[in-house]
Amino acid sequence: MDSRFDPSLLARYGNLALIARMVVEGFLSGVHKSPFKGFSVEFAEHRQYYPGDEIRHIDWRAFGKTDRYFIKEHEEETNLQANLLVDASGSMAYQGRGVSKFIYAQYVAASLAYLMLHQRDAVGVTVHDHAARAVLPPRSHSKQLPHLLQVLEQSQPGTEGGLASLWEQVASQLRRRGLVVILSDCFAPLPELFQALRRLRHRGQEILLLHVLAPEEVEFPFDRVSQFRSLERATEQMLLDPRQIRTEYLRNFEAFCRELRTQAAGLQIDYHLMRTDEPVDRALGIYLSKRQQRT
Repeated sequence: MDSRFDPSLLARYGNLALIARMVVEGFLSGVHKSPFKGFSVEFAEHRQYYPGDEIRHIDWRAFGKTDRYFIKEHEEETNLQANLLVDASGSMAYQGRGVSKFIYAQYVAASLAYLMLHQRDAVGVTVHDHAARAVLPPRSHSKQLPHLLQVLEQSQPGTEGGLASLWEQVASQLRRRGLVVILSDCFAPLPELFQALRRLRHRGQEILLLHVLAPEEVEFPFDRVSQFRSLERATEQMLLDPRQIRTEYLRNFEAFCRELRTQAAGLQIDYHLMRTDEPVDRALGIYLSKRQQRT
């Protein structure tokens, strides 16, 4: 893992603006060595030339710098409206080795917002558990980034989740086609989640679902009798021997993730599992790949 993007090491910097800048600028410094060549912020308003495009729209300055043909598009054609939905339900407070799921989601959301705003896209954020706890509508002006980062920094995981109802509420309020980026552990009944996601898709939204999980949730490495308690319902706790339930847990958890992935594919939703011990900048590559599909 590149230490620049290790979420545990990033945590020592504290300031979310600094972390986002480090992640994005570090990522873009290697962009010409990656599959995302041509997506630096300098060419945010360009797309690749295709046979049939009018030659008069070629940006010859860009050609001189890259030896590739780019078409300069009008601002209204390139600007994207993106909404970041950050899950702040109690389960997102879980912290295994490294940072909590919520802090990891903060890093990813901040880095995506930094990149999107530097590409002149409009970005907003909704932090929520069962209800919206902080909402910043999409904007592309220069003050949007500090406002968005402030919203993220001042948020903490809440209690009981209710993801589906909140996502449906967001769907009903969207008036313009755009991109919805969801950062969540998706711990809710899947039929309810996909009813909400289906409504978002019917509103013309593209969806990027970043399934944020701790490595312990994926691997279940526990080997001693322990007290397991709910982070959303404080009264719910059980004394368990994890060795006796590991096989069943892993079978059920893998089935849950498989169903989530399969149903997302059926709705043409981009699903990506993201572990909190993985580099934060991976989300930038996922986003740029999705943006490339739009052009």
